[in-house]
Amino acid sequence: MLMIPVGKQSFLVLAQDPGVRGDHGERVFDSVEVPAERLSLGPTGYRVKVVDYDGEAGVLYKAHSYSEDAAGHLVDPFQASLPPPESPQRAEVEEALLANPAFHSQNVYALVMRTLARFEHALGRRVRWGFEGHQLHIAPHAFIDANAFYSRDDRGLMFGYFKSESKTAKAAKVGSRAAKTEKQPGYVFTCLSHDIVVHETTHAVLDGLREGFMSLSGPDQAAFHEGFSDVVALLSVFSLRKVVELALTKSKGARAVVTRGQRKLIHRKALTATELSRSALLGLAEEFGQAIGGMRANALRRSVEIEPSRELLKHEYYQQAHTRGEILVAAVMRTLVAIWVGRIKELGTFGDDYYNLNEVAAEGAKVADHLLTMVIRALDYCPPLDLEFSDFLAALLTIDAEIAPDDKRYRYRETVLEVFRSYGIDPPAQKTDAQGCWLPFSPEAPIQYRRTNFESMLRDPEEVFRFVWENRKALKVSDRAYTRVTSVRPSIRIGPEGFLLRETICEYVSRANIYGAELQTVCGVKERPQGIDSNTSLTVYGAATLVFDQYGQLKFHIARPLDDGAWQHRRLSQLYGSPLDEPESGNAFAHLHRLRAACGSCPPVLGTHKPKAQGRAGPTKKTPAARTAAADATAATAANGGRS
Repeated sequence: MLMIPVGKQSFLVLAQDPGVRGDHGERVFDSVEVPAERLSLGPTGYRVKVVDYDGEAGVLYKAHSYSEDAAGHLVDPFQASLPPPESPQRAEVEEALLANPAFHSQNVYALVMRTLARFEHALGRRVRWGFEGHQLHIAPHAFIDANAFYSRDDRGLMFGYFKSESKTAKAAKVGSRAAKTEKQPGYVFTCLSHDIVVHETTHAVLDGLREGFMSLSGPDQAAFHEGFSDVVALLSVFSLRKVVELALTKSKGARAVVTRGQRKLIHRKALTATELSRSALLGLAEEFGQAIGGMRANALRRSVEIEPSRELLKHEYYQQAHTRGEILVAAVMRTLVAIWVGRIKELGTFGDDYYNLNEVAAEGAKVADHLLTMVIRALDYCPPLDLEFSDFLAALLTIDAEIAPDDKRYRYRETVLEVFRSYGIDPPAQKTDAQGCWLPFSPEAPIQYRRTNFESMLRDPEEVFRFVWENRKALKVSDRAYTRVTSVRPSIRIGPEGFLLRETICEYVSRANIYGAELQTVCGVKERPQGIDSNTSLTVYGAATLVFDQYGQLKFHIARPLDDGAWQHRRLSQLYGSPLDEPESGNAFAHLHRLRAACGSCPPVLGTHKPKAQGRAGPTKKTPAARTAAADATAATAANGGRS
């Protein structure tokens, strides 16, 4: 019996939104590598199960089956069938691919697995999902709506599709043998947008890493899920060199691009921070989600265009979860441009201020890939509850300093700190050093190590809890609270110079049920927040992340103590004060996406200007007309035996 070799498997995917075109008018496809595995129908692997059931139309599409070559590698039929961009047959093959539900399934499978593998590579360990079970279910055609979301309750990612009335190009219906050539409204599938798939996958991965971040207990934490998912999506796409080069050549800066022989060159004037932001980043953001009416493109464009200001986080417009995350995205992307410009300066020119376009694009992709690794690794150094952007900044700087101490050449950490501060995001005072890193746990603290077994602490929550209990005084863990160790994660990370960092990341959460009258004695809150009286029943929390080195010594204790009065007052004021964006019904992430669409035409806040909301986009109701459209979209597949 042939076995798939340990290694990687490549699959053809859409590198960008289907509406984006290359130099020859072709759509931008690329091959991505994912961990090799033996796939079942779906495709279904050990972490992902694609179930292509259309709930609106009541159609279950025929699952795709992969064959193997003589060496045991899976054969991707779509990769072999795609002609070169300049081929006359290219357009016809593209239309057939976009109309093929089997390719839709492959696209989501490969992008989800690539994203998951990227997280596991950065963190140095396997990553579990945020629900009981091993396989994330994916529905590429779940419903009719210009939306997509992650649902913990459903253990899956749901992607919508809809009829675009503004689209007058060739119509492509799922399951049709070929696209129709007459001009008519076309179907748009969110499962074919690279950034949307990565964005939703990040929600799922983040839920598995930090389940406490799903609680909307503060303005920053409520915004973090959405902002962080946008960051990962942008950096993931930007780490593909082909995408960066295309963004440079198709933008306004394309006038600075010339061809000499077989080499494309780009002029220095197009490679300043301002021009790169306008061309590569803004151009890329405008192309994201093009097909879904621009709602996603507008949100990402706003993030790229936000100018630094230390007052932004205080502005009323940025107090909502669906807008506040844009500031986090803006800080990361401005950091990318600043470092990219520095790396370009080290490249050689051709004597007349022209740079090799391929090398410029490669440097941009390298920066995006390195920043992606940094932001993913920062999650391990964040507190388990009530994350604030300042905590994320400290985590980002600390983990990078641990694994890459020498940062003199490209100054990643210095640039990150400078840019984040320009947006009003500072490392937490009194908890960080001059470089913005978390202060290490004091070696003078009276910590008891002799009563715990470090070998067991690498994997056993019970042993970690014993360590916490034995050292509850030094760790400021309350005796009266119920404390539980929520995770134990041994990790081995590899630095840019091959340096290995072995750590064990543990988290614990403390909980106490009290009344308002006990806030001062238990939590150190001197003045009760508005809305809380002495008889108000409360559940208060404390939490911390423990980082142990390879010798079992405690390196960092990143805590939210139960008796931190200032923090508890902020938290309770938020929860009992003005309501956050709570979903009226259904899924919270779907609701956040609709809110972003509602202000899709809002400009970014500059100075004291407050944009006006442009109405609210709700979900498409399941009316008879909607069901008719769904059935219409799937009729060809059913007729051709697509129903199984």
